[in-house]
Amino acid sequence: MIKTLLLTSRPPFLLLSLSIVLLGTAIAIYQGAQWSTGLFVLITLGAVLSHAAVNMLNEYQDFQSGLDAITDKTPFSGGSGALPNNPKAAPYVLNAVKIILVLLVLLGGYFVILKGWEILPLGFLGVLLILTYTSKITRLPWVCLIAPGVAFGPLMVLGVYFVWTGQFSWLALLLSLVPFFLVNNLLLLNQVPDLKADQQVGRFNFLMQYGVKSGFQLFALFIVLAYLTLLFAMLVFNLPNLVWLAFIGGLLAIPMLKMLFEWNENRDKLRPALAMNVIINILTPALIALGLIW
Repeated sequence: MIKTLLLTSRPPFLLLSLSIVLLGTAIAIYQGAQWSTGLFVLITLGAVLSHAAVNMLNEYQDFQSGLDAITDKTPFSGGSGALPNNPKAAPYVLNAVKIILVLLVLLGGYFVILKGWEILPLGFLGVLLILTYTSKITRLPWVCLIAPGVAFGPLMVLGVYFVWTGQFSWLALLLSLVPFFLVNNLLLLNQVPDLKADQQVGRFNFLMQYGVKSGFQLFALFIVLAYLTLLFAMLVFNLPNLVWLAFIGGLLAIPMLKMLFEWNENRDKLRPALAMNVIINILTPALIALGLIW
């Protein structure tokens, strides 16, 4: 049972939350915040639990809707398959989500007491996204497109920054747009293998409305905007030269984009692009963080 609960949180993908926490923390330290190991642990716990909650609720609702039974899974899409392999665990997954949400509310309350009420809107929106992503947002193409980026970009980066500093900053907002564009792409590309199955359970995303080719064109635009945003931030705020390391992700994106525009609906040929997309999403924020605090 414990193994099933852990699998539904999709542990490998939780590395993304850690990377985003590192980014928000690095910006705060770069702008004068004092390091606290205890605070870093609490911030990381909150981010990882938030990510785990949305993953687990997604797994539960996909199992209940029957989507898991008709999805051809890849290592990067289609869910973990944990609940189809252990259906009796479904109520436990739902209860675990409820417990996590209570813990997140308590942790959020502590952060409000510690730093101020200004973080409340971020927390409310974050919980709303957790609760509505699978059941509501996946049926609204444009909202579904940007919801992941909003969650892991502005919400998480600004939230982390605020807990460190008790305020917001233009640098944190600007750099939060880098994961905004990249994480939008993460979910956008992962939807490609699941298109037929998703349609059968009533989902309606950008790819369904405008087609895969248009989706790939938007994907390329988001990649360009992510790294142009980073370049703009470096020039405007005179960031350390080591931040240039983050453009390694942009170099990795070149062969990935080549794969996408040569895609001929062969899912096996898409898998390397799915893998590279995950790497870019985790690596880029982490390298920005490294460049800021080295």
